[in-house]
Amino acid sequence: MRSGVRKRPAGPPAGAVRPGPGGVGRSSSPAAERVSDDLRRGTGDFLEQRRRVAGLTSLAGFALGVVGLYQFGLLRRLPEPPLAIFDAAAVDASGEAYQELKTPDAAIGLLSAAATLVLAGAGDRHRARTRPWLPLLLAAKTASDAAGGLVLTAEQLTKHRKLCFWCTVAAAAQIAALPAALPEARAAVRRLRRRGR
Repeated sequence: MRSGVRKRPAGPPAGAVRPGPGGVGRSSSPAAERVSDDLRRGTGDFLEQRRRVAGLTSLAGFALGVVGLYQFGLLRRLPEPPLAIFDAAAVDASGEAYQELKTPDAAIGLLSAAATLVLAGAGDRHRARTRPWLPLLLAAKTASDAAGGLVLTAEQLTKHRKLCFWCTVAAAAQIAALPAALPEARAAVRRLRRRGR
């Protein structure tokens, strides 16, 4: 796959903003700067697909964050389109939504989305060749996210006969992220097969 620099990259090259020695906090490395440049500025090598996974997962996280504000009592009601199928209060205030770990399920969903984002961002553009387990983990995680979104939607429809609009947005984003993760995973499988010969 052809690689290069995007026509409109996000920010300067990492080396151009490297701080001087000293100071408090984390240090950098050439490997970390490569990841920074690849994710923000690079093209090819499945970087667009990784960005798509990150964008869709961030959308799911945003929607789950809105639900979380309601489940923690920070919002008195969730705004939704005025359609009879949507009733977030019936879904997100229910005991089922607080059953796992006895905490709001939106908080668990946000933790899961964070793990998916970490996997989408981990490694430079060559990770399908050098660290093939990363694309495979990302594909497995996005498949799990998509399955979870489908199960929660089915639960809402069969138990409550209603949907939470924000949960539906999150589930749709999770389902849409799965196809974006698969091409890099296939390349990783091919790499592992070549190594095994």
